[in-house]
Amino acid sequence: MSPEGLAILENLEKVAAERRSRADDSLLDAHTRAVKAYQHERFAHTYVDLMAQPRYADASRFFLEQLYGPQDFTDRDSQFARVVPGLVRIFPHELVSTVRSLSELHALSEEMDTAMGRRLQSSRVDALAYARAWQEVGRPQVRARQIELMLNVGGALDRYTRNPILRHSLRLMRGPARAAGLAALQGFLESGFDTFRAMKGGTEFLATIAARERQLAALLFAVDLRSDRATTELSGLP
Repeated sequence: MSPEGLAILENLEKVAAERRSRADDSLLDAHTRAVKAYQHERFAHTYVDLMAQPRYADASRFFLEQLYGPQDFTDRDSQFARVVPGLVRIFPHELVSTVRSLSELHALSEEMDTAMGRRLQSSRVDALAYARAWQEVGRPQVRARQIELMLNVGGALDRYTRNPILRHSLRLMRGPARAAGLAALQGFLESGFDTFRAMKGGTEFLATIAARERQLAALLFAVDLRSDRATTELSGLP
């Protein structure tokens, strides 16, 4: 198998390992689900202005549901892992590279969400509890990598809109992808492609995402939770 295929499989196994660890610990599972739900709410809160703009609304929802969604993708991922060789064979190299970035983002997100869940004292998450768990987990390089990967996926989808041959190829792959068990991935790529095409250029959108996510990460690492000002400094969080 190609290096891309092996990397995708490795990332999917990391995701599965995180889920197994939570399946064996109901309290950890509940806390991690609370982290995911809070992050989903936080993203919607942070980008409420973009969601209100017709040009950016669909792209914002795509990020919210596909990259920040709290839903359980276990069945999709297990099916995906079984057909990675087919993915590498059927999909163009550019798309396989994007899927590799997506799988790495997925693995890192599951790992960090579990780590955050371990630090929570309850499944009720507010801004202070979230910031405290964030700081206890630390690992700023991983946080930066998550943002980089998210932007890589978005940037790739934006570039694909300027390649009509690739979009035509993606349409032609619907039948083979469905037959190979890759319908969910096919749907993700087509949805992302069409969303970014309708936006007519994602540079400003992605720059906004990058600036706000990096600013938020810096704040969460820097805020002094012992200070009376902590609540005020975190007031932008839900």
